[in-house]
Parts: sequence; structure tokens; C-alpha cells
Amino acid sequence: MTNPEIVTEEPITMAELKEELKNIKKRDEALNFRAEKTEEYLNQFEVLKEKEAKDLIKKLEGLDVPRLRPEHMVKLADILPTSPEEVKMVLQGYTITVTKENMKKIADAIQEFIKK
Repeated sequence: MTNPEIVTEEPITMAELKEELKNIKKRDEALNFRAEKTEEYLNQFEVLKEKEAKDLIKKLEGLDVPRLRPEHMVKLADILPTSPEEVKMVLQGYTITVTKENMKKIADAIQEFIKK
């Protein structure tokens, strides 16, 4: 029996996952049970396009918020909180402290992408 090995672990946005499932569906002509359930779940949400999500993550990286890691940025790009209070709620699930002014900067950056 083979022993699969994880080489790297990298968070991806829901938009990237949706695009990857589309590619798999084209290649294999059908998705397996778990992939179908994942696709159904993703279709329930309004997600950014893949390019917009990547641009948003780059913008969040450019804000230089201390201790904000890639997995936090991906979660913010998926949920799209538009107020500092919503940003706080999203980040409560992590052991991270973000100042109110940084939460405001994050919310403002996300609002720019929602208006597009």
C-alpha cells in the first residue's frame, strides 16, 4: 500500500477551490461524492472571482497588519466582512489580536472589492 506524504500545506480561497473543482469536472467528466457535496456547498455562497480574491489577499498583505497570517487573509476573503465588528467576529476563532484601526483598514479594503 502506498504511503502518501504531504509536501506543503497552503490555504486556498473558496473561489480557487470552485475553479479547481471545475477543472476536475472537465477532466474527469464527473465529481466523486465528496467533491459534489463541496461544490453544492460552494454554490450556496456569493464568492469573489479567483482573480479578485487573489487581488484582495495581496491588498490585505499590503496593509502590514501584525500577526495576520495567510490563513486569516483567506478566511477574510471568503467571508468578506464589511465592518470592523464583522472583522472582529471572523478573527475571534483564531488566537490573534488586531487593533481597532487595523480592523477598520481591513474592512475598508474589503469594501473596495465588494463595490466592484
